[in-house]
Amino acid sequence: MNYMIEQIHSLPELLNQIFQPLDDTIRQKLDHELCLSLKRLYVVGCGDSHHASLSTELAFESLTRLPDDPMASMLFGRYAAGFIPQSGPKTNLVIGISVSGAVSRTAEALRMGGQAGATTVALTATPDSIVGKAAKIILDVPVPEFPSPEGMVIPGVRSYFTSQVGLFLIAIRIAEIRGQLNNSQAAELRAEIRGFADLASKTIEDCDPIAKQAAQEWAGEEEFVFAGSGPNYATALFTAAKVLEASGDSALGQDVEEWAHLQYFAKKKSTPTLFISAGDRDLSRAVEMAVAAKQLGRLVGVISPKSAAGLTKYADHHFPIPEVKEMFSPLITAIPGELFAAYLSEVKKEPFFRDFKDGRSIEGGGGISRIRTSETWENWKK
Repeated sequence: MNYMIEQIHSLPELLNQIFQPLDDTIRQKLDHELCLSLKRLYVVGCGDSHHASLSTELAFESLTRLPDDPMASMLFGRYAAGFIPQSGPKTNLVIGISVSGAVSRTAEALRMGGQAGATTVALTATPDSIVGKAAKIILDVPVPEFPSPEGMVIPGVRSYFTSQVGLFLIAIRIAEIRGQLNNSQAAELRAEIRGFADLASKTIEDCDPIAKQAAQEWAGEEEFVFAGSGPNYATALFTAAKVLEASGDSALGQDVEEWAHLQYFAKKKSTPTLFISAGDRDLSRAVEMAVAAKQLGRLVGVISPKSAAGLTKYADHHFPIPEVKEMFSPLITAIPGELFAAYLSEVKKEPFFRDFKDGRSIEGGGGISRIRTSETWENWKK
């Protein structure tokens, strides 16, 4: 059994399980005083959690009308936190994302943000963790356990999906309290997010066989490129990460425009290149890049709505997604890439995370990388 595929197929039901308790927690913990005082947002995390912060930047800024800086935890904690504008109490909000709550860098980022005078929030499923203890406010993410063989670690899909849902609901809450949305508009957006359970089901149904076929056809390739822009630059980074974790193949996430300045010049002609678009601001440039990729001899995949016909006609494989607001689209644009990564692992008979062999270890969150036990900046400075 491919447990990554099973997890992807569980996403619609997961949304139905987590939506209400998560929304209730956010409404309870983010009060009027805090939301009305805010002048700037920082959303931080590592790996998938960082990708979640990037994927929700457009939603935060569109809905709240506040500047949002999504950053990797180390970049924020060790470099940016000391330069937070000192504009008064509760004006800066730092949201640290870690479903496990065990990531040292994110706990460090929250502590450094707190020392700089920011209000800190942990979005985590583990309130008693180091990340939870580093924050002033804890938003408990209810991620139900998913059955898998003992000792097996599966590339994260459920945690990423949950983090995105939580961040979108935070954005709606702040916007509603600040008057950027009236109660009716906020309720409509919450219902829209909840409706992604059906959209995710449709995306899985449509894209599963296409992902399997693409994995079989492209199994001889050893490098994959995912390109997206705006919120789907995050999708490109995330889906590339899933290929690395699932099959171990070299994979790169890139901005659509940056692809034209960099990967365009790569000498290997056949490299599968997947363009991700919600059919909005990025579409015209994505079409130009798909034309260029085909001209170079690339194998081209497209993740987009069917309405983006100018883009899909250049696809060797088109992964259709429903038409949704671009700011919310990363909730479903990630699904085709997840499916492709899972099937690529299966076709190539590669174990997830290389079974943590050859110098890798699951102990301590990754052995020598010491994701969970790494020395903190505060201790190092001593």
